[in-house]
Order: sequence, then C-alpha cells, then structure tokens
Amino acid sequence: MYRLAFIGVIFLVLGYGMTQSSDFAEIAGGVAIFLFGMMALGEGFKAFTGGTLENILRRSTDRLWKSVTFGTVATTLTQSSSLVTLISVSFLSAGLMGLYQGIGVIFGANLGTTTGAWLIAGFGLRVNISAYAMPMLLFGIILIFTKSKAQVGLGYILAGIGMIFLGIHFMKEGFEAISQTIDLAAYAVPGTKGLLIYTGLGIVATVVMQSSHATLVLTIAALATGQVTYENALALAIGSNVGTTITAIMGAFSANIAGKRLAAAHLMFNVTVGALALLFIHQFLWAVQVIGDFIGLARDDYTLRLAVFHSLFNVVGLLVWLPFARWMADFLERKIKSKPVSAIQPKYIGKTALLTPDTGLEAARKEIHHVFDNSLEVIALALNTDPAKLRKGEELETLAEPPKKMKLIDVEDYYQRRVRPLQHDLLEFMTQLRTADGVQARQAFALRASNQYLVEAFRDLKLMQSNLVTAVNSSNEDLKKEYVEMRRHIALLLHELHQVLTAPGENPMVKMDELREGIERHDILNNGRLDRLVGKKKISPAMATQLMNDSYYAFEISKNLIAIAVTVYKPFDRTEHQLDEELHLSDDEIAGMAVAAARTGPMGFDK
Repeated sequence: MYRLAFIGVIFLVLGYGMTQSSDFAEIAGGVAIFLFGMMALGEGFKAFTGGTLENILRRSTDRLWKSVTFGTVATTLTQSSSLVTLISVSFLSAGLMGLYQGIGVIFGANLGTTTGAWLIAGFGLRVNISAYAMPMLLFGIILIFTKSKAQVGLGYILAGIGMIFLGIHFMKEGFEAISQTIDLAAYAVPGTKGLLIYTGLGIVATVVMQSSHATLVLTIAALATGQVTYENALALAIGSNVGTTITAIMGAFSANIAGKRLAAAHLMFNVTVGALALLFIHQFLWAVQVIGDFIGLARDDYTLRLAVFHSLFNVVGLLVWLPFARWMADFLERKIKSKPVSAIQPKYIGKTALLTPDTGLEAARKEIHHVFDNSLEVIALALNTDPAKLRKGEELETLAEPPKKMKLIDVEDYYQRRVRPLQHDLLEFMTQLRTADGVQARQAFALRASNQYLVEAFRDLKLMQSNLVTAVNSSNEDLKKEYVEMRRHIALLLHELHQVLTAPGENPMVKMDELREGIERHDILNNGRLDRLVGKKKISPAMATQLMNDSYYAFEISKNLIAIAVTVYKPFDRTEHQLDEELHLSDDEIAGMAVAAARTGPMGFDK
C-alpha cells in the first residue's frame, strides 16, 4: 500500500514538473533512459552468469585482498555495484562464500563505483557521446533478437551502454538549457547546513533511482553547467554513496541470515565512510587540491576534481576498514543471530537464490540435504532407533541384536508433517529456476529426480514396516535374524550417508560406490540366502515370499537413499564434478563386484 502511494507521489511530481518545463522533461527523460540502460547492462552480464561469473567469484574470494579486487574489477566492468552486491548476497545466502569474503567484495564494489565518476566527468561530458550511442543501440537491438544466448547477452550490453550514453547526453542538454533561464545555484546552501542538506538529497535521489551512478551523473551534469556549487556537489556525491546501501538492504529482505549480515556490513561501511567524508571535508578538499595540481587539473575543472574527491574518500574508507574486516564479520555474526527455524521451513532456497542459475542450483542442493536430514529422522524412528545416536554413530553395535519390542509408527503421518512441505517448497523453487547450458540442465534434472527418489523410499518403507515389526517380534529365529539384519543394514546405511554428507573424506563418490556395492551384496536374492533358508526348511514358502518382497523394498530404499545422497554431495565446481564422475563406477561394474564378493567374502556392511 505504502509502495503504491510512494509511486503515485513520484508520478504526480514528475508529471507536474514535465508540464511546467520542457527542460525538466528532458532531464527526467535522460535519467529514465540512463536507468533503463543500467538495467539492460545488468541483464546482459547476467546472461554470462551461467557458471563463468560464479566460478570467478568463488575462486577470487579465498583471500580478503582477492575479494576486494574482484569487487572492484566486477563493478568497474558492469558499472553496477548493485548487481555485484546482489550476486554476493545470493552467494552468501547459498553458502558459497563466507561473510568475511563477502565483506571484501562489498569493499571492492564501493571502490569500483568511483570509476563511473571518472568516466562521466572525463569522457561523458567532454565528448558528443550521443554519436556513439546510436550505433551501439542499433547493433545491440539486432543482437537481442538473435537466438544465441551469448549474442543476446552482448546485445543487451551494447544497448545498455548506448542508452547510458544517450541518457547522459539528454541530462547534459537539459541542464545546459535550464542554465539559460534559471540559476539553480542561487539556491545553494553554504557551510555545514548545506553539506547536510545536500547529503540528504543525494541519499534520497539514490534511493528513488536505485542507482548511485545515476545520482553521480545528475550531479556532474549539474556541476558542469553551474547549476550546483562545487561544495554542494561534493555532499551529493557523499549522499549517493550512502544511499546505494538501500539496494543491498532490499535484496536482503528475501535472503537468509547470512545475506542480512552482508547487507548490514554494506550499511556500516558506507555510513561510516560518508561520516568520515563529512567530518573531514576540509582536509579532503585540501587533498583534492594537492592531487589535482599534481596531475595537472585546472583549478576550475570541478567535475574532474569531484571524481578525485569521490575516489579519495572511498579509498580512505577502504584503508580504514580493511584492518577491521574480520572484526566486522565477527561482530555481525554475534549481533545478528538467526532465529530458531522450524524443521519444515526451507533453509536455503528463496528469491535471492534465483538471481543466477548456479546459485539457485547450489541452494537447491543444500535444501535437499535439509530434506534428507528430516527424512533420516523419520526412517530412523520407523526402524525403532534413536536418530541423534544414529547420526553420531553411538550404539551401532546394538543393531545386531533385535530391540526388546519393535513398535509401529505412522510413516505416512511423519512424512506429511516433516518431509512433504519441504519437498513442495523445493519443487516450487525449481520451477522458477532458469538453467543455462546442458550441464546446468542435467544438474536441475538430478535435483528434481531426488524428490521422486525420496517419495519412492517412503512408499517402500511404509510397505515393509509392518512386516519388519512383526518379524522382529516373531518366534521364528531364522526369520527374525533376516529382518534384524535388514534393519541393521538400513540403519548403518543412514549413518554412513550422514557421515559422507557432513564430513566427506578424500573421495566421497568412491565411498558412495562402496555403499552401493554393499546393498547389492546384501540382497538376499543375489547372495543365495533365501534359497538356502527355503531349501533347509528354516522358513515356510509364505515367509519366503514375504521376505523376498521386503528384501526388495529394503534394496530399493537403500538404492534411492544413496541416489539422493549422490545428488546432495555433487560438488558445485564443474572440474571437480568431472573428476568425481570419472571415479564413479557404473551400475554394471558395481553389480559384478557384488557377485564376486558374495561368492568369496562376508555379507553385509562392515562397521
């Protein structure tokens, strides 16, 4: 409601302004074209986030200096600290990097925004950039209508740059026209009062336009035509820096606690840097004068001196905060604590994770792990074992003996309450996720398939549970022994899978193959135990049929659980994924190993 009211007020103000002045309409139109160009530029770079940007981000954030460098370079290339910030929030929310590394990216992104001021002041206002805008728009639009994703992305980038150039041109022309009829500089406010007022205006303008670059363009264009004073322009630049934090805060609304901490770090950094710039404004002005004289800037070249000022206070802020980056991360983790979350609420998936395909895939993979944890608890209860002790590996030796009294639990009820809501949220998330290439499409298919594997595992568990409870409580020791071993086998498998997923060793996929080989070897039909029991008349034909069916259900449960675990483990990095696939054994190879082991070796899992 408030958002609609806010938009309505903006429409009224802009509509009134455009009816009163054609020059104001030209400036407003220039801002709109500029902002649309920024959006197109962002869309163009998103077209190349099908693994490339994500891989660079992960490989470039293992050290603080690398994180800062990545943030600076990425913002310089995209000319959008908002895009870099939102990608960082989404990666942090998906657990692909830590808060400490994310803070480094935010520091670098702020430094990268200073390049925009230099481009606008040094090139945008001194060259007839509208002449460059038209060819870029023409070729960009042509590429957008092609079928190749890379060409479409390049088209958006070209069209975005063209519209940015065109927007700057219209803003400059509008201010030059206004300067001939109205002297806005006459309304300048000197002193500390002016600094505070214009800093506030810079914050408001950036919040409204959702772009510090747009505010800087307006400021530099107005300064170039004498519509704002140099001191007031400096305050507007400070305000634009502070106002850009709103983008991160808005992006954090749909992020998890990690994303909210990063947004808070962005706010802390920019607010303190802005406060330093205001408190030491005279010292900064002196430094700008010294630097400007040293590099040969004219004393009245206020636009480039503004660019020097914008870079200087951001560099100083970066130098002040860099030694305290670790402290900032620890402070935010202590102060912004996660609230207790229900077991049936998603932990990783959300709107923020949909920003790029790889981020969404990784968030979905982690969410499947969460679903698997809930499922482990339900299956453990159905086996009459303690889920917590099973996870820790406590009392595993007692699984070789039947419990004093096996109890039947309502598997369907547990599934509906503890597992299905998460599956529903996960499937809804996957329908919104747009994958890029063949590798991503296969990963998305595997993630969707894991949901089906889980449904099948619970169906088979429900079918065999009644017979399991009856047989373990029966007086036939041979039948009881088989079902106790069946129960032990599934329980040990749950423990082993939990260990692999929470603390993987050097070759987790090899371990998965060992587990798959174990279920093949344990199958009562493969190893000939069923034939021996029937042949020695240890069990009746009816018992044999029941045991055969339930052994099949146990085999299918185990196979589906391993398939889910493989999906959960699959590494994010494609190189690592290819290496693991090479180490991964085929079903035929595993079946052959199981047959050989059944002839020569012991049966079942080794503890």
